[in-house]
Amino acid sequence: MFTGIIKDVGTVGGISRQRGGLRLKVRHSMPEAFLGLGVDESVSINGVCQTVVSCSPDSFEVDTVEETLAKTTLGFLREGALVNLERALRPMDRMGGHFVLGHVDISAAVKGVRDLGSSREITIPFPAAFGPYIVSAGSIAIDGVSLTVACLEGDFFTVAVIPYTVAHTTIASLKTGSMVNLEFDILGKYVARRFQTPAASSVETSSMDEAWLRQQGF
Repeated sequence: MFTGIIKDVGTVGGISRQRGGLRLKVRHSMPEAFLGLGVDESVSINGVCQTVVSCSPDSFEVDTVEETLAKTTLGFLREGALVNLERALRPMDRMGGHFVLGHVDISAAVKGVRDLGSSREITIPFPAAFGPYIVSAGSIAIDGVSLTVACLEGDFFTVAVIPYTVAHTTIASLKTGSMVNLEFDILGKYVARRFQTPAASSVETSSMDEAWLRQQGF
């Protein structure tokens, strides 16, 4: 699990074919942030949870399988490309963003980017089927970056990005047509599913209903 607070912008140092998948070598620029990184740990690369299969003091490697390549933008990466990096959340870490699993829902093309001086607005379309999982002022992960939905209109949403995030992630390189990974808020998915399906069990009836959710602040 991750928070969407990017710790480093790394560089793709090598790509090799592994049958139907890829092995990616990623170089990081902040050794202190990756101190102690080991094989079998999870790392978020542009919002995609990947397992470390090899590592050195300044880099690590992951195997990206066919399913991941089909649902994310990792297959479009080229040597030298910049990527957002975050290590897995530890129980004692501060929760600065929101719960990000690294399980990308879809990849989408940026519809528009607008600079507003003190911030940058990015507008992205999404399939109607994902509508129940996104709300205005809610959270969404774009290439692994935890952002807040500033505006929601039909099948498009817009996020406002502060200068610090622009300067310390790959958000700075996004332009109209750029492909990004989207992960919708996991909490929203569970709430939406609860009201989209019949009672979960004929044996036990849940006391959680719409009134209860409102009392809890949802």
